[in-house]
Amino acid sequence: MTTYVQRLAERSSQAGSFVCVGLDPDFRRTPVEEVARYNRMIIEATAPYTACYKPNLAFYEQFGIPGLHALEETLAAIPAGIPVIGDAKRGDIGSTAEAYARALFETWKFDAVTVNPFLGRDSVDPFLAYADRGVYLLCRTSNPGAADFQHLQVEGEPLFERIAATVTRWGDNVGLVVGATAPAELRCVRALAPAATLLVPGVGAQGGDPQEVVAAAGGDPGMLVVNASRSIYYAGEGAAAPQAAAEAARKLRDELAAAAAPA
Repeated sequence: MTTYVQRLAERSSQAGSFVCVGLDPDFRRTPVEEVARYNRMIIEATAPYTACYKPNLAFYEQFGIPGLHALEETLAAIPAGIPVIGDAKRGDIGSTAEAYARALFETWKFDAVTVNPFLGRDSVDPFLAYADRGVYLLCRTSNPGAADFQHLQVEGEPLFERIAATVTRWGDNVGLVVGATAPAELRCVRALAPAATLLVPGVGAQGGDPQEVVAAAGGDPGMLVVNASRSIYYAGEGAAAPQAAAEAARKLRDELAAAAAPA
């Protein structure tokens, strides 16, 4: 059995890339009947520069059943060997968590998913049971309001630090979501969880710096993917969109690779 981290490391090394391309259609810019076709173009253009892809399920669920059909076509268009992260941020207890895990891993067949650990370990265990898949748990997110709760003190340490130190003991397939917009916190999380794979959103449209990300998180294949969605997905308009997306993905790949190169 090859694990998610092993598959990610292989692909990352093959492409020389830490780039995760978010496939998130904006209903104001891409009508549902165009989503699958647009995604195929973006995937074809960016695949040479990409370590993995990450469709956020909300951007497909917003369209109802047609959106789910578009997601199905999108997943079919991703070349074999490129891992896919299902960005679902699910979190619930008991049989509900089991149903979420079956949906994401067995029906949609994602290589990894994002999960909210707020309800505790029993809400995460159904996902961890799929030992060959990755489970990225929210830790220190990239949004402006992240500090409202994630920085609250828990017995003398910020909550996000407690999450990082605790959840990485739950299983070998645990990863963490830590935003590029908080490089100091990212460095702290890496120190607390040196062996965890990190999903780092927040570069591109949110303003995170690629060099700061690598300096804080390290540059080992399989241990880091850096997500960019809008800045790649909508880098251009009309017929120029695929080439613009390819150029944006290549640029981010090269910036991250340069930051990770030995001095």
